[in-house]
Amino acid sequence: MALPRELLPWLHPLFDHLRQYIAQQRIPQALLITGQKGLGQQHLAEWFAFSLLCADVQPHHDYCGRCDSCLLLAAGTHPDYFFVEPDEPGKAITIAQIRNLLSKLTLKPQFEAHRVVIINPAGEMNKAAANAFLKCLEEPAQRTVIILITDKPASLPATIISRCQKLSVGKPDKETYNTWLRQQDIHDDLELLYGLSQGAPLLAQCYANEKMLMQRKQCFKDWIAVARQQSHPVLIAENWHKLPEESLIFWITSWVIDLIKCCYQTQAGKLYNPDLYQPLQELSQQLELKRIYRLYDLLLASRQRLATQINKQSLFEELLIDWFELNLSK
Repeated sequence: MALPRELLPWLHPLFDHLRQYIAQQRIPQALLITGQKGLGQQHLAEWFAFSLLCADVQPHHDYCGRCDSCLLLAAGTHPDYFFVEPDEPGKAITIAQIRNLLSKLTLKPQFEAHRVVIINPAGEMNKAAANAFLKCLEEPAQRTVIILITDKPASLPATIISRCQKLSVGKPDKETYNTWLRQQDIHDDLELLYGLSQGAPLLAQCYANEKMLMQRKQCFKDWIAVARQQSHPVLIAENWHKLPEESLIFWITSWVIDLIKCCYQTQAGKLYNPDLYQPLQELSQQLELKRIYRLYDLLLASRQRLATQINKQSLFEELLIDWFELNLSK
C-alpha cells in the first residue's frame, strides 16, 4: 500500500483531535468514524493507524514513513495491522472473516507499539459477524486499537456503538472543496459536481475521473425516453443493472427531488442537477405532484433494499415501470 503523503486539508482538525489522544496516551480502545461517503474516513483512519504503529513518530505525532514499521506498512506486510473489508464489493463481511481476525488477535503484537484493526465498511458485517465481533470489544486484546468506518451508523448494533469513541467527519466548506479539486486538475463542472457529490470531494473526484458525468447523462436520456414511451422500462432496467447501483439510485432520486422543486418554481441554481433544468421544468408542468411524491417514497424504500439480496434488475424494473405509468397518467 502507498502511505499517504499528505493529510486531506479538511481532515486536519480531526487529526489534531486524534493527536491529542496520542499525546495524552489516552488511545481509544475502539473508534467509530462516521460521515457520508467521499469525505476520506479511511484516509483519516489509516493516518491515525500508521502514526500508532510508527517506530519513529515525528514531533507532531505523525508517522515518519522511513522506519521498519512504516516500510512494512507500505509493503502491506505489517504483522500488527489488519484491514477487514467484504471479499467482494456489495457483499457482507462474514462471520468467517471475523473469526479469522479473532484468532489472530489472540496472539501478542509482534512490535512494541500498538496493533491496529480497521473494518470498513463496518455496517456491512452481517448479523452473525457483528455478534462475533462484539467479543473483540467486550474482551479487548493487548495493545489493540479497533477502528470502525461507516457511512451508515444506524446499521450497526447499539451494543457495538456504545463501546466506541465517536468521530464524525463533516463536509469541507465550498472554497476548500473547490480548491482541492482544482489541485487535482479538475476544473470543469465544479458546481454540478458539488451537487452530485453532496459536497464530498473524493466522490466528486471519482465522478470526474471515471467519466461518470457522461454515464449519468446517458441514464437521464434513458429515463426521459421511458417517460415519453420511446423505450420500454424492462429493456432499460436490463442495461442499468450493470451500472453502480448506489450512484444510479442517487441520480434518479436527485431527478425526482428536482422535479418536485421545479413544481414549486425553484431556480436552476438550487437544483441538484442545474444542467438538466429545462427538461425537468417541462416535465414538472405535466405531472401530478402527488404521484411524484409516491415515486419518491418508492425510491427511498429502494435505497434501503439495496443492502439486501434483492435482484437489482427487478428493483430498477419496478422503479421504471412506476415512472412509465406516472407519465401515462399525465
